[in-house]
Amino acid sequence: MDVFDVLNFICGVALFLYGMFVMGEAIEKLAGGKFKSVLKKITANPLTGIALGAGVTSLIQSSSATTVLVVGLVNAGIMTLESSVSVIMGASIGTTITAWIMSLTGIQSTQFVLQMFKPSSFTPILAAIGICLIMFSKSDKKKTIAQIMFGFTVLIVGMEMMVGAIGPLSQMPEFTQILTYFENPALGVFTGTFVTAIIQSSSASVGILQAMAMTGSISYAVAIPVILGQNIGTCITAIIASAGTGSNAKRAAVLHLYFKVIGAIVFMVLYYLLGGLLGEAFMDRSITPAGIAAAHTVYNILNTVALLPFRKFLIKISTATIKDRPIDVRFRLLDDVFLATPAFAIAQCRTLAGDMARLSRKTLFMALDLMKEYKEEDLKKIMDNENDSDVYEDSIGNYLVKVAGVSTSMEDSREVSGILHVIGDFERISDHAVNISQSIEEMEQKGLSFSEEALSDLEVMGGAVREIIDNAVTAFAKNDADLAMKIEPLEDVIDKLRAQLKERHIKRLQRGACTTELGFIFSDVITNLERVSDHCSNIGISVINSFVGGLEPHQFLNTLSESESETMESRYERYLDKYKLV
Repeated sequence: MDVFDVLNFICGVALFLYGMFVMGEAIEKLAGGKFKSVLKKITANPLTGIALGAGVTSLIQSSSATTVLVVGLVNAGIMTLESSVSVIMGASIGTTITAWIMSLTGIQSTQFVLQMFKPSSFTPILAAIGICLIMFSKSDKKKTIAQIMFGFTVLIVGMEMMVGAIGPLSQMPEFTQILTYFENPALGVFTGTFVTAIIQSSSASVGILQAMAMTGSISYAVAIPVILGQNIGTCITAIIASAGTGSNAKRAAVLHLYFKVIGAIVFMVLYYLLGGLLGEAFMDRSITPAGIAAAHTVYNILNTVALLPFRKFLIKISTATIKDRPIDVRFRLLDDVFLATPAFAIAQCRTLAGDMARLSRKTLFMALDLMKEYKEEDLKKIMDNENDSDVYEDSIGNYLVKVAGVSTSMEDSREVSGILHVIGDFERISDHAVNISQSIEEMEQKGLSFSEEALSDLEVMGGAVREIIDNAVTAFAKNDADLAMKIEPLEDVIDKLRAQLKERHIKRLQRGACTTELGFIFSDVITNLERVSDHCSNIGISVINSFVGGLEPHQFLNTLSESESETMESRYERYLDKYKLV
């Protein structure tokens, strides 16, 4: 085996993997969302789950894809951890179909009919049909079918290249000597696991093993441990996919790993006991591609049958491995025991929403301070605070939904709705703070800085935004309608300031006192500040609604008496004078 054989083998592996990727992607596209909707309908019946898992995996030819899909559905709450077990088990059976297709490459008969069953014989026909569909068909569906045909063709060409490249190895005593090392079960399992984890496809790694088996140098003693390792290695994709998901989704990925590891251990013990009974003649016997497909299938079926009755045990150990995150002390106020008294539960939510409001204000002020003095640690703190705001919104929002489910009072419903809107506004204020801080970070990284005139303008608008969020936070925390009434005129002033700042910025551009790049950043900052004031306006209206009830945003302005309108106008004039540009 020379360097060209090695290059041919590498090319064969690449074509094999690419063909499998193209074929799987095209089948998923052809099926659309059908297999997702099928998985959503999984019932508690484990046999149905196994059948569906096997069917979906046979369709898309990837147990990893099915398991990743299951992890996603568990994370979304569409599928329970309990119902995911049988689907994961079924996926391991469905993936064996690929190995049987690959085993057809080993057909040696000279009969025409049997020869046509060899993939290398019928793939040219598939390729011809595929190219005709791509060139002459206008149907997207037919072109997707053509992709499947080409994917399969490329896969088989890659398989044939691997077989051709590895063929000379069977004549090399050094290669045979190396294979004896893999008779060590632990090394064989490790190799199978490692290779499959790297290429993230047990079907692909089994195909490579089948190509090597066609040299006649792979024995059952070498192949079986590697096959078991390949089944463990395929778990890596789901584990990677579970990163950043909820606890149950992580448990589904870990459960998949435990299912494979426990099965491999049990099967290894049984296999070597059987090997001891049958003798070394069986263990040293050369394995064929069909033998690998059979071993792969038998293992996965027996593993599913053996562990199906213990699915609750698998759930238990995966739950013990991935524990629920400890309850944040801030959210102990949101105890389900308070749901018996909805008014009290709502008061708890209002208390936490007040904490969230102060956090959002602090985050925005930190972002504004970055314009004066950039600090990396402050930027990180802003990001952390924004994540905390998301947690606040999710926790309070989910609890309020529970409150709405147990309370029939119109007053309670109105207050629940009001708090839900307010926490959304405070969360968005934190988002705008992050946007502002990222703009400042961009300037720092590029060595840019605003002109003194631009900084002066931003200081004026920033001061107005600081006051409006102070009013919004305090008005909400104290349920102060009088203070809430001061928000709208200040919001109008901030809108006017934004228009003025944009006009002054354009003049700076015209006289060359500002660059286009800085101009975009300046525009982003003032836009985010203006949107913060919009959210503060929404909060003010929500506070006023708690007194007058049922008003749409800004509708309350039309209900003001003449004297109140005069007050609003005078406040507007006062704020306009206070935040006058120099």
